[in-house]
Amino acid sequence: MGSFTRKYRSDSMYENWLPFLENLEVKIPRTTELDVLALLTDDTQIAQWNNEGLPTDKMSSENATILMNSTRWPLMIDPQLQGLKWIKNRYGEDLQVLRLTQPNYLYLIEISIANGGIVLIENIMEAIDPILDPVIKRDLIKKGRAIKIWDKEVDYDPRFRLILQTKLANPHYKPEIQAQTTLINFTVTKDGLEEQLLGDVVKAERPDLKSKKAELTTQQNTFKITLKRLEDDLLHRLSTAGPDILSDVDLVINLETTKKTAAEIEIKVAEARVTAVKIDEAREIYRPVAARASLLYFVLNDLNKINMLYQFSLKAFSVVFLNAIRFAVASEDLAKRVALLMDSITYLVFIYTSRGLFEADKLTFLCQMTIQIFMEAKEISQSELDFLLRFPYIPELTSPVDFLTDVGWGGIKYLSQMEDFQNLEKDIEGAAKRWKKFVESDTPERESFPQDWKNKTALQRLCIMRCLRLDRMTYAIRCFVEEKLGSKFVESRSPPFHKSFEETSSITPVFFILSPGVDPLKDVEKLGMQLGFTFGGRNFHNVSLGQGQEPIAEEAIELSANEGHWVILQNVHLVRKWLPTLEKKMEQCSENPHDDYRLFISAEPSPDPHESIIPQGILESAIKITNEPPSGIQANIHKALDNFTQETLESCSKETEFKAILFALCYYHAVLAERRKFGAQGWNRVSNFKS
Repeated sequence: MGSFTRKYRSDSMYENWLPFLENLEVKIPRTTELDVLALLTDDTQIAQWNNEGLPTDKMSSENATILMNSTRWPLMIDPQLQGLKWIKNRYGEDLQVLRLTQPNYLYLIEISIANGGIVLIENIMEAIDPILDPVIKRDLIKKGRAIKIWDKEVDYDPRFRLILQTKLANPHYKPEIQAQTTLINFTVTKDGLEEQLLGDVVKAERPDLKSKKAELTTQQNTFKITLKRLEDDLLHRLSTAGPDILSDVDLVINLETTKKTAAEIEIKVAEARVTAVKIDEAREIYRPVAARASLLYFVLNDLNKINMLYQFSLKAFSVVFLNAIRFAVASEDLAKRVALLMDSITYLVFIYTSRGLFEADKLTFLCQMTIQIFMEAKEISQSELDFLLRFPYIPELTSPVDFLTDVGWGGIKYLSQMEDFQNLEKDIEGAAKRWKKFVESDTPERESFPQDWKNKTALQRLCIMRCLRLDRMTYAIRCFVEEKLGSKFVESRSPPFHKSFEETSSITPVFFILSPGVDPLKDVEKLGMQLGFTFGGRNFHNVSLGQGQEPIAEEAIELSANEGHWVILQNVHLVRKWLPTLEKKMEQCSENPHDDYRLFISAEPSPDPHESIIPQGILESAIKITNEPPSGIQANIHKALDNFTQETLESCSKETEFKAILFALCYYHAVLAERRKFGAQGWNRVSNFKS
C-alpha cells in the first residue's frame, strides 16, 4: 500500500478488500469500522511525529506508520522532500546522512552496520550501486552475524537501520529492488499542502495566530504523550505490585498522583479545545488563499506531461507564494484582502511559470489554470467541459444551413441534448441569417451571440463556438481566460531579464532554454556590467561546453561560489554524460556559497518534449527562462522597445520626433519578424531578425 496514492489506498481498502471479506461464504470475523492505522500506532505516536515536522494529513501519518513498522528497508518517493525533513528532525544527530556520490560513503555504511547506526541515503536515482545489494537484501552470512560488502565481511549489529530516499516523482525501479524494499509514496497531497500553505499565509498576515496555533498544537501533543506515559507507568506498577495492593504505600501515592495529574491535564485539554476553536475560526478566513495556492501548485506539477523541462519544486513555489502575499495590495476589509491575496498569488504564479514555457504551451497552461480554478469553485459543469475537450458529435448528419459543416451540425445536435442547450439547433435554423452573420464575422469570439444565447456562461459559449468556428478556438479561449481572470493574464509580456534576476540568489540559478536566433549571453553581460561583473574584471566567467571543457566549468563554479563571481555555462546539452556531475557540483556549492555568487546555464530543448537530458534537480532549483522570440505584432513591438531605456528616449533634443521614428522602426521590425510565420511565403530564406 505504501507506494499508492491516498485515493488508491482508500479505494483498495473500502471498495475492494472489505467488501470482499463481507461477501465470503465463510465469514471472517473483523472489527466493525476497522481503522488499520489504529492497529499499528496511536494518537500519541502520531502527535510525536507531528512535533518532529511530519505533515498533519492522514496520508503522511500512514506513511510514517509504514516506515516505522516495515520489516524491509523503506524507500521513500519524496519529490517535495517532506519525508526527508521529518526523518532528519526525528533522528537528529543519531542519523548518518549519505549520498552515493560521496567518495567515502561505503566506509561510513560499514561503520554504521558494525555499530548499529541509522543511515539515510538521500537522493538516489533509479540505478542503485550493486555493491549495496547485500545490505538492501540483508544477506547475512550464517557463521556468526556478518554481512559481506564487496570482498569484506562486516560485523552486523541488529540495531542497524537503513532508509533510502529519492526525489524522483515517478521512478522506475527494478523488480528486485521493489521486492527487497518497502516503497513509500511521500508525494505531497492537495489537502496536506493546503494545510501547510494556510500556516504560511496566517504567519505572514496574522503572526500572533500562527504562534498561538503552534504553541497549542505542541501543548496538545505533549498532553497526549504525558497521558500515555502515565497510563503505561501505572499499568507497569500494577502488574509488578504484590498480592496486597492496598498495603503498598508507594503504589497508592503514585495512583493518587497519577489521578491528580490526569485530572489537571483533562482540564487543560478542555481549555485548549476552546482556544483552538477560536484560533481555527480566525485561521479559516484565509483558507481560500491556501486552497488557491495548493490548486495552482498541482497545475504546475502536471506541466511536465507537456514537456519534461517544466519541472517546479515545492520550495521554489513557496518562495513565489510568500512574495505574492508581500506584494498584494493592502486593504482594511478582511474579505477584500483575501480576494486581493488570491488574485496576487494567481498572477505571480502565472508570471513565474509562463516565462519558462514555450509560446505554444502558454495558452494551454492558462486555460488549464482557469478551468481548474473555476471547477474548484463549482462554476464549471463537468459535462460541458467534457464536450469542449472531446467534442462528441452525431455522425452522418447533413447540415441544413450553408454556414455550418456536417460535423459542426452534428456537434450542435449533440449539444442540444444537454439541458442548458435545448432548442439550440431550432434557433440556428429559425434565425439562420443572424447566425450566419455571427459565424462569418472576422472575430466571432468578440461578437455578441444571437438571441438569448449571449446570456450563457463563458464555458457554454465556448462549447457553441467549438461547433461553429473551430478555426477561432485559440482566440476564443483567450477571451474565455480574459473574462474569467482578467485582461492582464492574456496581455502580459515576459518580464525583462533584470526583473527575473531579482528573484535569483546564490542557491537559485537561472536556466535559459535556448531558441533559434536568441542569445541570452548579451542580457546577462549587459546586467553584469551594470552591477560590476565583467569578463575584464575577472569576476564573470563564460564557459562554452564542448569537448574537454568540463574541468574548466567545474573549476569556474567552485571559484565563483567561493569568491562571489558570476559564471555562465553555455550549451550544456552538448555534454550529456557530465550533467549528473554538474548537478552534484551545484548541490555541493549551494551549502555555503558567497552571497554574490550567481550561476547561469543555457541549453537547447530536446526534440522530443517527453524526454529531457537535463537532471530533474537542476530544473527544479532554477528559474527557467525560454527567451523565445515573441509571437504577434504587439509582442514584437514591446520586445523591440524594451531595448531602449527612458533615458535614451529623452536624450534627443527633438524628443517627440525621435519617439515617432523609433516606434516606426520597431513596428517595421515587428512586421519583418512576423512574416517568418508564413515560411517560404513570408521570406524565401530563413532570417532571424534579432531585436
